[in-house]
Amino acid sequence: MTRRLNQPLGGNEMPRFAGPATMMRLPSAASAAGLDAAFIGVPLDIGTSNRAGARFGPRQIRAESALLRPYNMATGAAPFDTLQVADLGDVAINPYSMAKSLALVEAFYDEVLAAGCTPLTLGGDHTIALPILRAVARRHGPVALVHVDAHADVNDSMAGEAIAHGTPFRRAVEEGLLACDKVWQIGLRGTGYAADDFDWPRRQGFTLVPAHEVWWRSLAPLMDEVRRCIGGEHPVYLSFDIDGLDPAFAGGTGTPEVGGLSVAQGLEIVRGCRGLNLVGADLVEVAPPYDASGNTALLGANLLYEMLCVLPGVACR
Repeated sequence: MTRRLNQPLGGNEMPRFAGPATMMRLPSAASAAGLDAAFIGVPLDIGTSNRAGARFGPRQIRAESALLRPYNMATGAAPFDTLQVADLGDVAINPYSMAKSLALVEAFYDEVLAAGCTPLTLGGDHTIALPILRAVARRHGPVALVHVDAHADVNDSMAGEAIAHGTPFRRAVEEGLLACDKVWQIGLRGTGYAADDFDWPRRQGFTLVPAHEVWWRSLAPLMDEVRRCIGGEHPVYLSFDIDGLDPAFAGGTGTPEVGGLSVAQGLEIVRGCRGLNLVGADLVEVAPPYDASGNTALLGANLLYEMLCVLPGVACR
């Protein structure tokens, strides 16, 4: 029997300012059973260090995603032709407790991954990458990582706290969640407290690509190198902090840094992940209170759609 695949609700069927408040106005689902991929919101921002508001990111990204259509005109990808996709809603985090929230996120993703479903996450601040990686590594082993960000997020602590949005990848290394020789951090820049902010990840085996080294350049050749390094079999996680892009394009975020990547470069990075064994991805740090036009959330929605388009098994017409 032919499987009936979910489709986004089109603008000719329902005005784009109406209809369900789900990612791309897809059907919502109560569990990941039977799904190949799912959009999941994690509305947590108690790990932020500057401007709060990323807790509202999942809701606003979903609102802006109503403009998206099912077929990728640039790449020919037609994800809804071959994948069963739905919106699983938000993880019910505890806004008063970081520790309890991390446990709730981890348990939620354990269930999603046990169902054979690939999670695409709407953040939330970057702290959420840690519990997600714990669940992903428990299922797949240490993963390769493509990490787009202005910041390396490898602080040992922040204000004395071991868990915050600037520490997830230090903890991930310590917990053995990453294949460190297959970690790429792209778009790093800005000021720091010491050279070790970027030297520490290099000592772990990470490959760092500072933003200033790729100004005005296509990142397609870089992504060719990333694919050669990681290979097509090793499980890969893609973590995309919206502040990896320049605040001229994505100002609605908590810790903006000038001199960032362009939108075109961001798209090249995600599209360049096609051929990798992606087992999960996130788009984090969209802060709607600083996004009056909605353009940052719209950009986040498009990047999440592009992530869906490069998952294994997606058809290209």
